[in-house]
Formats: sequence, structure tokens, C-alpha cells
Amino acid sequence: MVAIVLILTYPNLPSLEILTDYRPKIPLRVYTADNHLIGEFGEEKRELVQFPDVPDVLKHAILAAEDERFYQHGGIDALGITRAAISNFLGGGRRQGASTITQQVAKNFFLSSEKTYTRKIYEALLAFKIEHNLTKDQIFELYINQIYLGQRAYGFGAAAQIYFGKQLKEISIAEAAMLAGLPKAPSAFNPVVNPKRAGLRQQYVLRRMRELGFITPEQHESALKQPLVVKRETNDYAVHAEYVAEMARQIAAESFPADVYSRGLKIYTTVIKNDQEAAYRSVRRNAFDYDRRHGYRGAEAYVDLSDIKSEHDEALDVLLQDYDDNDDLHPAIVLDATPKQVRAYRRGGELITIGDSGLKFAARMIDEKSPPNKRIRRGAVIRVQKDDKNNWRIAQMPEIESAFISTDPQTGAIRALVGGFDFGRNKFNHATQAWRQPGSSFKPFIYSGALEKGFSPASIVNDEPISIPASVTGSQTWEPKNYDGKYEGPMRIRTALTKSKNMVSIRLLQASGVHFIQDYVTRFGFEAEKHPAYLTMALGAGSVTPWQMVAAYSVFANGGFRIQPYIVSQIRDDKDQVIAEAHPISAGDESLRAIDARNAYLMDSMLRDVTISGTAARAGATLKRRDLAGKTGTTNEHVDAWFCGYQRTVVGCSWIGFDQPKNMGKGETGGSAALPAWIGYMDKVLKDVPQTFMPQPEGLAALDVETPKGPAREWFYFENVPPVVEPEPPLDPDAKPVD
Repeated sequence: MVAIVLILTYPNLPSLEILTDYRPKIPLRVYTADNHLIGEFGEEKRELVQFPDVPDVLKHAILAAEDERFYQHGGIDALGITRAAISNFLGGGRRQGASTITQQVAKNFFLSSEKTYTRKIYEALLAFKIEHNLTKDQIFELYINQIYLGQRAYGFGAAAQIYFGKQLKEISIAEAAMLAGLPKAPSAFNPVVNPKRAGLRQQYVLRRMRELGFITPEQHESALKQPLVVKRETNDYAVHAEYVAEMARQIAAESFPADVYSRGLKIYTTVIKNDQEAAYRSVRRNAFDYDRRHGYRGAEAYVDLSDIKSEHDEALDVLLQDYDDNDDLHPAIVLDATPKQVRAYRRGGELITIGDSGLKFAARMIDEKSPPNKRIRRGAVIRVQKDDKNNWRIAQMPEIESAFISTDPQTGAIRALVGGFDFGRNKFNHATQAWRQPGSSFKPFIYSGALEKGFSPASIVNDEPISIPASVTGSQTWEPKNYDGKYEGPMRIRTALTKSKNMVSIRLLQASGVHFIQDYVTRFGFEAEKHPAYLTMALGAGSVTPWQMVAAYSVFANGGFRIQPYIVSQIRDDKDQVIAEAHPISAGDESLRAIDARNAYLMDSMLRDVTISGTAARAGATLKRRDLAGKTGTTNEHVDAWFCGYQRTVVGCSWIGFDQPKNMGKGETGGSAALPAWIGYMDKVLKDVPQTFMPQPEGLAALDVETPKGPAREWFYFENVPPVVEPEPPLDPDAKPVD
């Protein structure tokens, strides 16, 4: 009867095409331009590996753990079944299973996990069919790539990366044994969730490897002693580029909505690993520096330590489970606190001691007179961080937000983008989505328009208070002021831009025409409706995004061409064929001409003065370069701070402010709050870049002009050169009168 059932059932088994034409769900992956993984999107984390690329140590570990007679049986291991039955009978219950690797492949691809005799019969029949149609190595490869191993990892390639941050070929014997122990029960033997049980399972696999002769006794002892460093960080990638990865994901989902997260698409962005890392680190450091300038706000929370039996109690880790690490900013529970020393417990059993300089930032919250709901005391949850000397210090999660973006001014390729302090905390991309007032960082576009109206860098404009009557404003009298409240009278507009004089900018806008300038700034990519035709435009009262600003400043950097920033260069399919590609038009193509080359040259000259002797002089002094150009920006009430600037090979824009606009504090200007992040980035990316200056275009004339500091060389459009009055020649007594 059983034979008849088998004969009738076998022909009706499912086709093996899913195995012979194996197409697993491969997630969408996002890479930097230099091929570093920065993002992965999909239900299953998977890294497809070919069987020859699987190290022998892992193959042996899997055989030892799951199916030692894999290469001898025909799909069903009769000896294994007999051994398991005897063990289970003697043990008084189910202790061992006897599923072979082939049976596990059959179950994973074709069957459910229900425990019925019918399913087991189908599993056995499928195992025979698989063995009849595929080689042992093919079956083993399917198993290695398909099996679930916890933490959303499917296959050993993904598991090696997720648990140990390594390529499969790099794992040790100890690590291979840990991974090979996972298929039996991924949740129970997961080294992240249950390290003790995972360790016991690993020891079993190592013992079996030794008994089967896969490793020597010496290798066995060495593997047992090897401490395993299991990854616990939330970021699995080479560099923090979460905002970039999300932008790329959205582009792919819009372009290829069908199976976008399972078909193995690869997106190559334009960002460069070193640039992105420099931007990320610089933005974070700048945010921390701002935060420290404004004081410690107190303990983050409090936990009950009444049931804690010792300083190494594992329950402390449970109490910390609701507080995530944030890169180098770690949560810790205070065990003891005095004004001279704080002892705290950090996740994983580390006890840290903070003293001296590490307490200065939070000193007022350790004092007994501090507010009880903010005081650092036993049970307080605080944030700790290593300083530049590798000593622990008390820190806190900054409330401030920030953004940074840089681009290649010749092509528009984005080199780095940081959309906020932390993607995990706030996924809103401030680099592309935040419409903020640019303040004085918008003035260069007013000046550029004025040059087209006949002004030159040597033009004299009065820096004196101005009052616009209500009849003009339509509401009330407007009496703007210079930032520092100082007025210096008539001055060259070059000097006015260097010193960011509001009164000169307003008069330039007034003389050029507000409607002309409103239209003119669209040449740089700004939207006219975001910059109403009022004199307040001279002070940057419109709305911009950092993305717009970096594109606009690129026009000055590349000699007058409007480029289109882009962040995805290629999309490839699972066969590595290009299915979408960017084709940027580079600066130099006259179809992209936005402003006169002479205009760009003069603006570059004036903007370089800003970084040499103006409001951004800190940039030139710190980086020791004279080829930097840019402009600071600070809005009313210190709500937004900017610095946008460039060296001819790279343009960068830094912004800082609160999500809900509010005063950042006295003295928090573009030069003090935003410029440091720009300097930190440029310090890294310009390290080996020689100084270069824009070549002088045709159509300019140089004349010496008088300044308060003496004669200076200044440039004019040929058509705007001021007339020179020639002195009359002396009379010649012998000359005859002319009729």
C-alpha cells in the first residue's frame, strides 16, 4: 500500500525549476561611487555566494552540526534516523532530529513548517527527487544561501556580515562554528539575543568538528578560547550615509516599483566614502560643540536599581534596552555619583569611571542643589562619549539639527550629504526638504545682479541707516540695521560684502530694482515666488534649501554655469547590467551659461576676500589657503546660521538650526555656528589638493583705485570702465590760431 502511494505521489511532486533556476530575494543595495555599501532595503538580508567561494571551515562546521553523512546518503540518512530514534527513546522524548541538508532544502523551498506525517513523507520524496536532479555541491550551495539564520539574515554570507561584520571568506573556526549552530534554532542560539545559549551551541559544533577530524585538538582548544566580537551596532555599513541611501531608495522605488526590494537592484550614488565620512564627522562634532556651549540639560531618565544585586548584574542590560547607542554616544546607568567622580554601567558589562575634565560639562547637575528631576545620581541614565584623548566624558544628545551638502561644481555630482544630526532620531532630510531663510548667505546673488546693472567691486555705496516709510512698505516703517550696529559711511561694495553690511545690500537691491533681482536669482536655481520682490530680499528673507544653495554657489565656482545636482549615477540589475544611468551636462557647455564669465570672476574675487579678511576669515586662517571663497549667513534672532562656500573643485554648504525655528543663542552666527562644520569637511577633502584660482576671462580691465588703505587694483567690465579725464596740454606760445 505504501509503495502504491509513493508511486502515485512521486510524479505529482512540484517542479524543481525553482532550484535549478535559483533566484532568491536579493535586497535593494545602495553603494557609494567608490563601491562601499551604504544601505540595504528588503525583507531578507542576503548575500549570494558561489559554492567554490565558501571556505572549507564553514562547510565542515555545517556538516558537523547538521548532516555529517551528507556526501554519503541519497537524501535520507537511514543511519541518522535510527540513531535519533534510539536517542529519543532512551531520552524519554524527542531529543534529536534527523533531517538531512537535502530535506531542509526541500522544506525551505516547497513545504511549510507543520509537523505532520504527510509533510514528512513529501519532504522525503522531494529529497529523493532533488538528489536525483542536482549534484551534492549544488544542493549544499542552495542550503548555504537559503537557510534563515536570525536577525533577518538569509544565508551564511549575510549572517557573517550581520553578526561579525566580515566577508564569509574571512571568518575563523570559532566564528564558523557559531554560524553553523544557528539553523537548528535561530532565535534560541542567536549570539545577539542569547549569547550564553549561542556559546553552548558553538561548543557542541566545535566538539563535533574535532570528533569528525575536521579540526585538530589544538585548533579545537584555540577556537574555544577565541573571544567572539559580535556586532551590536545599528549601522552595518562602512560609512554613515543613511540620508543618501534613503534618497536612492526613493528614486529606485519610483523608477522600478515592481519587486524593487527583492530583485537585486544595485544603486551607485555619486557620494565618495571619504567625503561622506568627513561630512558626517564634521557635522556631529559641530553639533556637539554647539550643545556644549549651551550647557547640560540633566539626566535623560531614571531606572530602579533596587533589585540589582551587583555592579555586573545582567539585569542592568535589560534596563538599558530602551536606550539605543547613537554612534559614539552611549547610554549608561549611574551607579555612584559625587562631584569628583561618576561611576556608570555601559551595555555589555563595562564599568566606566568619569572624573576631572569628563565631569565639567555636567558639573552643575551633580551638585545636590541641582533640580531633583535632572540630577546625576544613582539610577540616572546618562550619555557618555570618548574625548579626543580617549577618556570618557558626560555628553548628551544635541537638540540642534544640522545639514551639510557638497558637490562637484563641474558636473553637479553630490560628493557628500548629511541631512540631519541622526537619521534614527529624525528622518526628515534637512539638506533637501528644509526651507529656511538664508540670511546674508543670499547677498552674493544680489551683488551679482548689481554687477549686471553697471556696478563694479569698486563702486561706492553709503553704509548709513536707512528708513523705508510705511507708504512704500504698505504696512509700517522699516528701519533695518547692520548686524553689529556699526555704520562706516561710503565704502566699496567689495568691502561691504566682506563685512556683510546690510545697508549696502539694501541700497544695491534698491538701485538694481527688486523685480530685476527677483528674476535674476532664478538663473541660480532659486524660485522667484520664494523670494518676494521686497527690499527684505537683500537680507535673505526668502526661503531656500541647502540643496539649492550648493547648486547656486556652484555657478560662482565653475565660471558661470548652472549645473544640476544629482545623487544617483547608475542603477544595475541582478546580472550587473546597467538599466538606468545619469548623463549630466558639465560646466563649460554654453547651453548651461547662467551668468557672464566676468561676473563669476569678480564675484569669486570678492567672495575670496570674505574668507581672507571678512566674516569667514577663520576659514582661510585655519586651512591656510587663499583659494577659498564663500559667505556666512545669519537670520534675525539667530534662528538660522549658514556658511556656503567653495574651492574650485568642491562646493559645500553648512546649515544649523532647530527643527521648530527658535533663537539659537547670542553669538550663534554663520561664522561661529555653521562655518566650523564646513572647515572640518574641507580640511579633509582638500588635504592634497593644490591651490588653484579662476583664470581671468576676456572683457575685463584693471585700474588702480583709491581706498582708505591706499591705492588698490580693481576690475571693471570693459563697457563700465570709468572715464579718465586727460589734463589739458600747456599752451605753445609759437602756435598759430586755428581758423
